[in-house]
Amino acid sequence: MGSSGGAGEARVRLPQLRLDELLEELQARLDAARGTRDRVHSLLEAVLSVGRELDLEQVLRSIVEAAAVVVDAEYAALGVIGPDGRRLSAFHTIGVSDEDIARIGPYPEGHGILGELIRHPEPLRLAKLSQHPASYGFPPHHPPMNTFLGVPIRVRDQVFGNLYLTEKRGGVQFDEEDESVLSTLAVAAGVAIDNARLYEESRLRERWLQANAEITHSLMSGGRHAEVLRLIAERAGEITGAALAVVAMPVEGTDSLSVELAVGAEADKHQGLVLPVADSLIGEAFSTGAPVTSPDVSHDELVSAGPSRFGGLGPAVAVPIGSGTGGVRGVVLLVRESGRTVFSGKEIDPLRSFAAQAAIAMELAARRRDAEEIAVLKDRDRIARDLHDLAIQRLFATGMTLQSAGRFIEHPEASERVARAVDDLDETIKIIRSTIFGLRSREGSGGAGLRARTVRVVGEAAPVLGFAPSVRIEGLVDTDVPREIAEHVLAVLSEALTNIARHARADRADVVLETDGREVRLTVSDNGVGVPAEGRRSGLRNIAERAEPLGGALELTCPSAGGTTLVWRVPVGER
Repeated sequence: MGSSGGAGEARVRLPQLRLDELLEELQARLDAARGTRDRVHSLLEAVLSVGRELDLEQVLRSIVEAAAVVVDAEYAALGVIGPDGRRLSAFHTIGVSDEDIARIGPYPEGHGILGELIRHPEPLRLAKLSQHPASYGFPPHHPPMNTFLGVPIRVRDQVFGNLYLTEKRGGVQFDEEDESVLSTLAVAAGVAIDNARLYEESRLRERWLQANAEITHSLMSGGRHAEVLRLIAERAGEITGAALAVVAMPVEGTDSLSVELAVGAEADKHQGLVLPVADSLIGEAFSTGAPVTSPDVSHDELVSAGPSRFGGLGPAVAVPIGSGTGGVRGVVLLVRESGRTVFSGKEIDPLRSFAAQAAIAMELAARRRDAEEIAVLKDRDRIARDLHDLAIQRLFATGMTLQSAGRFIEHPEASERVARAVDDLDETIKIIRSTIFGLRSREGSGGAGLRARTVRVVGEAAPVLGFAPSVRIEGLVDTDVPREIAEHVLAVLSEALTNIARHARADRADVVLETDGREVRLTVSDNGVGVPAEGRRSGLRNIAERAEPLGGALELTCPSAGGTTLVWRVPVGER
């Protein structure tokens, strides 16, 4: 009986044990199914959150956050591959505090494992980062990272960047399911990035169209030339994210360009600069009629000599206003801060179209001004003809009549008054004839303004000096400086440059001509030996004597750093 009872109990325990195993296995499968359901739900939420955004920066941030959640990683990053296809141009990360990022230093550029994914855009899963042959190591203060999972993000068959995940929570390894989930998210991310890019491009096109419409309206409504140039510079700078925008126009009758307007960083150092067409970034864009780019304008060989004016600035593009076939009216130069991305073809194309449209608007406005001027001149000719044919003839006839009548006047006082009246009529006729001459006069030939003549004088002095002086011209020197004073300015400039060539032993000279409507000021400085106390001063005396009769003065200083600075100033009238 005892043995029979023991066998029965064993049979009871055995089915119970198998049932427990089956229940445990069932529970495990239920847990796995629940985990899979939760994970799919989490992935769907991640896809929705990524696809909800339209701003590209926010899309990239959402992708990184979603990637960390779906694979339960402590650290996540998204590296955007730059235009060269070999380095990262942007890096978005979570899991590392701002303080840690500051201690670590600059973001990675794509070396080591990160570069491995750039060179071979396929999913990469590692149990230990340091054991991979391409491991590059971590910089100081970088948090420890062992487990790794990386997948590429493709946008229309082009690799946009890579997702990098490290340190799966719980100390476990990334598995095939993690890789599959992350690859699925990367596909959704590619679609979201493409949508954000298309939205960004459409908004950018809209901004360019609005800017063109604003400039055209300003020009056609009679806006001043300086205001239109400022509008071109400001809108181009805003849309492209440039820190500095410069607009340069040709100096008529010379092979030079004058900076008419500068907006942004270091703008005061560019305003009024005269740049050679043959040896400058702006000049090359003007002569070729095509955009010219520079990865770092502060170290570019095409930047002409002169004072340092690109501190803290880097990528640049010079775009002609107009085209080689239709005539280039000027150049707009845009410069970004140092460390920013270079100007890409996608950015330059709409910028070039914007500049071309601005040139068309400027041409139409110029044609309208020409038509208005022709109408004014025709009206002047009509007035002059009427004055000559009608007024002068009648005045002349009246004078002849009075002169004839004066012979019959016997009263001496009356006769004298008639004679004075005849003389007055003669003077009136002379005044009218002078007015007619003024109405029919025309402006002199182009390129005869003080601006162009100043540039020519400096250019002619360059072979004698052995170098080309830098030139900056500010203000309305062609209209605010009378012709007589302009002649003195040019003579003083020529004398000053000659003195530098003869006595200064300098290798650099700077010429600044400026007017505010009240006075004209010419400054010529060099880095030579200065003016010796016992030296001849006949040339300087001549320069001073030119200023004194005009109510002006000459100032001569020799800075402690060396060289000489000459300032010649005279009043030109009140505004």
